[in-house]
Amino acid sequence: MKIALVSDIHGNMDALEAVLADIDRGGAGAVYSLGDNIGYGAEPERVVRTLRERGIPSVAGNHELAARRPDFLDWFNPAARQSLSVTFEMLSAASREWIAEMPMHRQAADGRLVHGFPPDSATLYLFQMSTAQKAAAMQELPERVCFVGHTHVLGLIGLDGHVLADVGLAAGLNRLDPALRYLANIGSVGQPRDGDRRAAYALWEPQAHTLEIRRVAYDTEAAAAKIVAAGMPAAHARRLLG
Repeated sequence: MKIALVSDIHGNMDALEAVLADIDRGGAGAVYSLGDNIGYGAEPERVVRTLRERGIPSVAGNHELAARRPDFLDWFNPAARQSLSVTFEMLSAASREWIAEMPMHRQAADGRLVHGFPPDSATLYLFQMSTAQKAAAMQELPERVCFVGHTHVLGLIGLDGHVLADVGLAAGLNRLDPALRYLANIGSVGQPRDGDRRAAYALWEPQAHTLEIRRVAYDTEAAAAKIVAAGMPAAHARRLLG
């Protein structure tokens, strides 16, 4: 069964609609979100409502933590705080309740889903962690593959016993060695930061040992204009335009 994995939608409904249409065409049997469904983008309520209505489970990202704990806003830079303040005003009571109930990690097949870094951190970035810390975290997990987001950049790390290697993750089909453990960063739907405007998401087939990275085009100019119109920082709109 194909499992679709999305992350870092960030209130970008234009990108989410394009990705969900692509997922539907691809016949995924399940869809999961790795968090940061809100923040930066102009339509957080529509994004959350769509995930709720389609029954797409999500783990909590750092932006969801801010919605649950207002004191956590101090963790963010001023522009992100401004964006989140506008975001909070847009969220319905039902969406806030859904966010409040998100776990810090989930399991799908033999994979663990976490926003930032295993086993359950929504705030740690992969680039903050040493090689030894990454290897230790991967060795301690009961799951063979761990999927994360948070950095908005694709990446794949393989662990063979105690030897860690940066395998690299490219658009298209990537084969996973069943003898290795993996830590995969699946990029961002709503705000990629790798120089490619298109939304990124993953299709994982555990039994076939494959991980396909899909890039989906959408109207980035329209999404950027909505951010400015909503009174959010223009810098977040410019990021969508490359």
